[in-house]
Amino acid sequence: MNLDELDDLARTFTEESANLSHEVRVCMAASCQSSGAQPVLDALRKAQDASGADHCRVKGVGCMGLCSAGPLVTLSERDAGLNESKIYRELTPDHAESLISAVQGDTSAEEALASQRCPSDLPFFQRQQKVVLEHAGVIDPDSFKGYVAVGGYRAMVQALTEMTPAEVVAEVTTSGLRGRGGGGYPTGLKWSTVAKMPGEQKYVICNADEGDPGAFMDRAILESDPHRVLEGMAIAAYAIGANKGYIYVRAEYPLAVERLKNAIRKAKRQGFLGNHVCETQFNFDVEIRLGAGAFVCGEETALMASIEGGRGQPRPRPPYPAESGLFGRPTLINNVETYANIATIVSEGGDWFASIGTERSKGTKVFALAGTIVNTGLIEVPMGTTLRDIIEVIGGGIPDGKAFKAVQTGGPSGGCVPAEHLDIAVDYDSLKTLGTMMGSGGMIVMDETSSMVDVARFFMEFCMDESCGKCVPCRTGTQQMHALLDKIAKSNATHADLALLEELCEVVQATSLCGLGQTAPNPVMSTLRYFRDEYEEKLAGG
Repeated sequence: MNLDELDDLARTFTEESANLSHEVRVCMAASCQSSGAQPVLDALRKAQDASGADHCRVKGVGCMGLCSAGPLVTLSERDAGLNESKIYRELTPDHAESLISAVQGDTSAEEALASQRCPSDLPFFQRQQKVVLEHAGVIDPDSFKGYVAVGGYRAMVQALTEMTPAEVVAEVTTSGLRGRGGGGYPTGLKWSTVAKMPGEQKYVICNADEGDPGAFMDRAILESDPHRVLEGMAIAAYAIGANKGYIYVRAEYPLAVERLKNAIRKAKRQGFLGNHVCETQFNFDVEIRLGAGAFVCGEETALMASIEGGRGQPRPRPPYPAESGLFGRPTLINNVETYANIATIVSEGGDWFASIGTERSKGTKVFALAGTIVNTGLIEVPMGTTLRDIIEVIGGGIPDGKAFKAVQTGGPSGGCVPAEHLDIAVDYDSLKTLGTMMGSGGMIVMDETSSMVDVARFFMEFCMDESCGKCVPCRTGTQQMHALLDKIAKSNATHADLALLEELCEVVQATSLCGLGQTAPNPVMSTLRYFRDEYEEKLAGG
């Protein structure tokens, strides 16, 4: 299949909707489903059938972002290209008849929904730039036709029929894309390293083991646009010379797993996965492996051990996965968001992608906003956007008139950024100067009532519980640090205990085997750096 044939197929799928004047989209991501989206979807379809509004289509879609306002529903008109949408929040089944009546031109019904309408100029939607999430909330994640109709798999066919593997790697290198899983390693460099390795058998792995508290970026991408991730993996496999892929996803994400399985099945049936992909000589199969909830399996060597059927524990490096990875073969590992960028880079060009963001952090980044913030949800902004813009403008600020105190970035591996640094640009390098990191993209916002000692204790307890126990510094060090933090929080500690805590942070950071232990002290060190007075006040006699 060449590009012209794929474009013809896309037009055929698009023409199937030619008679539609309106489209009602109901967010069916996990967040909105937990708020009652399924009954809303059912009620809308029932109201549509009763009204005979066959010029309107009601469908479920992926995440629309504003999770705190679910269930979310958008109403799009063909005259506006089905792109400009009216967004309704916190809908119930009782609103269904009014919405369908509004589709049919009933102005009184539209007025009845006015209180549920999101302002068209809401910064949460207007200040984003969507690349990874461009189809989220627009297409049905279970529809192969829907993905192809919006240009899906075009980049893969372009790579397979018009580019050499080396040219694909070069385009990714030009883009400046860095791994979105937390480490920020240059993607093009990783791909070129694996591509140069000898051997007929190589593997591509998608790390979807998202375990940071408050993080749900990968889950939402998989629930909203699973074919996009498969396409990115297929392009990567072609570029490095692999024919087998694995998606390692948490079993706690049943909806994402279901939609991934459905996407793989349909892609195979249509010839976009399997043998002779799109009638070329390229073969690529993908399998899903479920993780049992071990946070340490987010570390790539532990993840591979789990896929192989062993206990999820890290191993010393070198050798690195690029040389000896899964089953001892050269292996490429990237996370969900990294793969979700690939199709756009191939279709638009590496230079286009590199024009977004900062000098050393290119493109956009997906963040999950959680905690004490008005607009909880999923956003995508250019690299270099300031924390103030993200929290106060897009996020809507702190509710109930309380003051902002800090934001935890990077999950258990990151640190807390105080109010005086809100104007810092969010990119890989700037956050490091503050003693934190971007991580996979979780942001937990805290107001003036938060105790930073309690925050550090919470994350240390998480790391302590999730330690695999293989190395002594992490296994016993996190326990000792948690005991000291608990002692401080209960005002039973002395200055000597605080000094011991700081010494332990340095030892665990320097001597742990993998990233879990090496970064576990970060929340403690950052809160000590910016909120030391809170520790001092809790010391015995303080």
